[in-house]
This record gives sequence, structure tokens and C-alpha cells, in this order.
Amino acid sequence: MTGPAGHLAAARRIHAGLPVVDGHNDLPWELWARAKGDLDAHDPARHLDGYHTDLPRLIEGGVGLQFWSVYVPAHSRSPLRETHRQIDIVEAMTRRSPDLTALAATADQAQAIRASGRIAGMMGAEGGHQIENSLDAITELHQRNVRYITLTHADTTDWADSATDAPRHGGLSPFGEEVVGEMNRVGMLVDISHVAADTMRDAIRVSRAPVIASHSSAFSLAHHPRNLPDDVLQMVAETGGVVMVTFVPAFIVESTARMALDMFEKDRALRATFGADEEDAYQAARREAAKGLEFDRGTPADVADHIDHIREVAGVDHIGLGGDYDGVQRLPAGLEDVSCYPALTAELLARGWVEADIRKVLGENAMRVLRAAEEAAG
Repeated sequence: MTGPAGHLAAARRIHAGLPVVDGHNDLPWELWARAKGDLDAHDPARHLDGYHTDLPRLIEGGVGLQFWSVYVPAHSRSPLRETHRQIDIVEAMTRRSPDLTALAATADQAQAIRASGRIAGMMGAEGGHQIENSLDAITELHQRNVRYITLTHADTTDWADSATDAPRHGGLSPFGEEVVGEMNRVGMLVDISHVAADTMRDAIRVSRAPVIASHSSAFSLAHHPRNLPDDVLQMVAETGGVVMVTFVPAFIVESTARMALDMFEKDRALRATFGADEEDAYQAARREAAKGLEFDRGTPADVADHIDHIREVAGVDHIGLGGDYDGVQRLPAGLEDVSCYPALTAELLARGWVEADIRKVLGENAMRVLRAAEEAAG
């Protein structure tokens, strides 16, 4: 059999060793938004209906290191305190399933957990607003296993321009450069997903450690500002970083990107119709609004096109994966949940990719960059 289907058995063999390092998964926020973190009712150790993620499906998909997003919205009243609440959820779901997962503080610990047949967990704070303009908060979060901070989310902060909001700083402000320096000092990865292209360039220029884009794709193929333009891809390569290709349809399919260019602005407008204490109603309205949208979700082939493009521009040593499962409502056909990673590997095999290079994309590149951030600390 030719085509990706004929390569699925080989892909599953590769994934049996838990090689995948995934840069971004929003399960912790979904557990809060849907169940206020009630893990008795919504236990990730069992199949979670209506979610993209649970621990058994992560293992089925070959995920050996998952970066859990400990996201809180920019409109949060106390974003740092609420970030700690999200960390509490990750710690609680980890304690409940010691046979399936454990938190890792270092790359070496993550590798040891993967070798034991379990999922290693680390965390990423998805938005610089979560540090509340405090450098001390960076150390505080690092001490709780947060290993990257995305410099912005959808909104421009007091010190960094977002890709999906009006610019105010021309990239990073001087304090934003201090934030990057402090992240380097503690050994935390600098994440340039969600930020404006000028912020990307500034962060790469300032950082003394390689950066990541935890869940972004190639702007040349899908013209959405959340994606990385070619000159930034080249900068990432020159400084040893990694772009973790996402599966979000709006960031991989050109027609969907055009439809979604104002999605963050629409979401801000929707949020403004609800009070500060109406988070549940707002989330329900978001889900309802998404139900009526018709768009091209894409396929593993579309994701592989972005991987191929980044290989051409930046090289195979600078590509990773960041699915953004449970961060959006719908994923590409064939990549609907976290058990589906082998479908992407089968697509790459069908395109003639060799296993050694596929393993770099699945996780080896991300592990190298994680170690580089640790080595740059101090």
C-alpha cells in the first residue's frame, strides 16, 4: 500500500518509544473552564469525553514529554495568583496518576521519566501578562516547574507587542528585554508564539539562549500573524532554536487563515459583553459561536507542508511539534486528538523522510533546546 496509510504501522513502531515532545496543550485550562478543576469528575487518567487530551491517549500517541499550558486570560483580575491555581491543577492530575506521568524539572529528568514508559510533564505560562510586570514572578514560576513563558498572548502587554493586537512598543520595550534576560538567568525558555514579528526579532536578538515557538507555523504558507515569517525562521535557526509546528487550522490552512484574521478581535469583543464574574457564560458563548463556523480544518498533509517549508528555510534541526490540543475546538481531519500523532509521522514517511530526521522533529530538537536553556542559566 502506498501513501500515508501504508506507513502507519512503521509510524506506530516509532511512537511506541514515546518520542514526542509536544510544546503546548491546554488541558489544564479546559479542566478549569469546564469543571473548575474537579478531577474526580474529569479525571485525565481515564478517557475524557469531549476533550482532545487524556493520559492514556497521550501514551497511545507516543507523547513522552508534554508541556502543559498554565494559561489564564489577559482579563484575569489576578493573573499570577490564577496561574498558580492552574499549576495546582497540573500537580494534582500528576499526583493522581504516578503510573502514567510525573513532573520533570530538567531535561535529564524528563528523559528518565520517558524511559520508564511514562509521560514527563513540564509547564509553560501562555502570556507575559501572567507575571504582572514582576521579574520576581519569573523565579516564582520557575520554582514550580514552569519552563517557558510565552511573551504575550492575544493582547499587547506593557512591555511586548502581540501578533493580534495593536503594537505599542515596536517589539520589546526595555523592560521586555529585562524579562528575557531574567528568563535566561533562571534557565527558562523564551517562547515567541503569539508575539508580533518585531517582538520575535527582538527576543531572538536579546536572548542568550535559543528560543522556541511553542505552537506556531509558517507565515509563507498560511498568512496569519500568529505564524513566523521566513526571516524569523532563519533567525531561529541561526541561534539554535526550534519552531514547534501547530495543528490549529487557522495557522496551517491559507483559506482558514484568511477567515480567522480577526478572530482574536472578535473574541475580545465577545468577552466585553460579559462581566468579570461571568467566565462560565463567556466560555459557553465562545463554544456556541464556534459551532456555526464552517472552515477547512486541514489534514496531516497540511501540517507536513509547514514542516517541509521550515526544513527548507531553517533546516531539520529547528523543527518540533506543538499541537495546541484542547486550545481550539476543531483540529485537522486525522489529527483530532492526542492519540493521532502517528498519522503525521506516517505522512512524513510517505514523503520520503528518514526516521532519524523524523525523530528530530518529534522531540530530539526540543530536548536539545531545553538543555541549552538550562546550560545558559546563571
